[in-house]
Amino acid sequence: MAKVTDIVLWDKPGEKVLLLGNHAIARGALEGNIAVFAAYPGTPSSEITDTMAAVAKKAGVYMEYSTNEKVAFETALAAAWSGLRAMTAMKHVGLNVAMDSFMTASYMGVDGGLVVVVADDPSMWSSQNEQDTRAIAKNAGIPVLEPSSAQEAKDMAKYAFEVSEKYGQMVILRTTTRSSHMRGDVVLGELPEEIRKAKRKFGNFKKNPERYVDIPAFQRKKHPWLLETVEKYRKEFSESSFNWIEGDENARVGIIAPGLAYAYVKEALAWLGVENVKLLKLGTPFPAPYSLIERFFDGLERVLVVEELEPVVEEQVKVWAYDKGLRITIHGKDIVPRVFEMTARRAVEAIAKFLDMETPINFEEIDRKYEKVSKIVPPRPPSLCPACPHRNTFYAIRRAATPRAIFPSDIGCYTLGVLPPLKTVDTTIAMGGSIGMAHGLDVALNGVPGEEKRKTGKEKKIIVATIGDSTFFHTGLPALANAIYNRSNVVIVVLDNLVTAMTGDQPNPGTGDTPHGLGRRILIEDVAKAMGADFVKVVDPYDIKATERAIKEALAVEGVSVVVARQPCALYRIGQMRRKGEKWPIYHVIEDKCTGCKICINAYGCPAIYWDAEAKKAKIDPTMCWGCGGCAQVCPFGAFEPMEEGE
Repeated sequence: MAKVTDIVLWDKPGEKVLLLGNHAIARGALEGNIAVFAAYPGTPSSEITDTMAAVAKKAGVYMEYSTNEKVAFETALAAAWSGLRAMTAMKHVGLNVAMDSFMTASYMGVDGGLVVVVADDPSMWSSQNEQDTRAIAKNAGIPVLEPSSAQEAKDMAKYAFEVSEKYGQMVILRTTTRSSHMRGDVVLGELPEEIRKAKRKFGNFKKNPERYVDIPAFQRKKHPWLLETVEKYRKEFSESSFNWIEGDENARVGIIAPGLAYAYVKEALAWLGVENVKLLKLGTPFPAPYSLIERFFDGLERVLVVEELEPVVEEQVKVWAYDKGLRITIHGKDIVPRVFEMTARRAVEAIAKFLDMETPINFEEIDRKYEKVSKIVPPRPPSLCPACPHRNTFYAIRRAATPRAIFPSDIGCYTLGVLPPLKTVDTTIAMGGSIGMAHGLDVALNGVPGEEKRKTGKEKKIIVATIGDSTFFHTGLPALANAIYNRSNVVIVVLDNLVTAMTGDQPNPGTGDTPHGLGRRILIEDVAKAMGADFVKVVDPYDIKATERAIKEALAVEGVSVVVARQPCALYRIGQMRRKGEKWPIYHVIEDKCTGCKICINAYGCPAIYWDAEAKKAKIDPTMCWGCGGCAQVCPFGAFEPMEEGE
């Protein structure tokens, strides 16, 4: 069976293949003759980045895992200013990190095509908010393409390069969790000769300070150009093959459905058995194609806009209809929920309400039955993996610092430290926010460093921040510099598991690995020392006592202390061992030594350990034990010992 990375590079125009939405975007970028790809991995966009990393050398494309989204955007922008086709990919909150450069660059345009893929996450399956990128694009004056199928994801990626170059402006390809991770048939297009022959492409930057320098005198002249370009895209999109009208031409009611909502609307109409409706499918939610909308509105009396999250299309349509003086009722967020992702049920309920129909099934009855079942089935909260080094670090932190200490943390799999029994995460806000929050809490609770009234001794609030290795390089560095500069008194524990684990084991500066094999490793402890941290120490979290001692040492220091807890991600480590045919120890419980104290369960919480109610002893599931030995260190009675090797 062919690998996806092989399929993405197949030189087989017309071949139909099954692809993930993100894989289809990578293929579309290759068909569009991409030269540069830069990104920081973020779910649900990560598969685009990983696919490009896997094929970059074979395709003659420069690909990098950038330290954050702002840097990735700037790398791609510089390539586009040099006449090359470039792409960057990120999740919706990653666009926030790139926003400063993104908003300014909207006034400057591009020479080569620049495609910014932004994956939104309605329902927050792996994110901290439901931000709608289309609303941001509208504010920035940047056109948006939104696929409704894997085929469109591939075709739009290629088309985005073409129209970006045509009008000299970057384009957003907006996906959602479902369109990123859906699978569908994709007919492959032709690969350019440069991609087929892996020819590295080089650009040519032409100096033009009035265009590329963002001083007010230059930028004032560009805002009118931005607005004019929006209207050019509006005209372009009115004739785009990604937008069309279908259904009953004589219908008095119509539905507008952008992006993946179109697929749900089609399913809902079939489910409801409705045929006398006119449907406008939109693949370009901004700027809305007014000429096409005008043709769609002909003969209609009522219209429903079905879209996820914000009323981006609805508001454009209503403004257009008002300016035209049309007396047509337009519904949207008064019927369609503004929160969480679109589903077939939501589409059915909205359309049924719009058409004053009964739903085909009683959804409320289903909800009542589900509620009864949910009360019977015990909850299954997520957990850190067996042998996760972060569990040991959190356990050591709680032992070294009083549980009354405050624990700011960050965005990563280690955020699961918020759950029992570890309970070592009190705040998270954004990438790199742990260190900034720690400093702010120190100032707010303990006072200004150097002042007589600053709290000391037992009165002082203890603050221990945790941050991952990739996140440390992403946005932790400015906050660390700020804490050191302002003489903060905090402990920062960097959870260094040597990969960007939560998004798929991608490399970062702390590993030195790159897709092209030319990276240089940057040690976190070296950075902390160079910045002037008052205490720096590296520990192995699989040695819990040593980790606890190091944190106690750090707590005794007046100033900024950095403890680097370094041990590879367990899931990554075991995967590597399996591929190499290596084995690892599996622990078991010696029943005669187990007193049933439950410390291993109630304080440590490894998912490989469970309670045998009949024997009143702790037990280990051998299929889940990955041999870290943390249980043996935690047990006060020596009841855990290695028994055999795992395969």
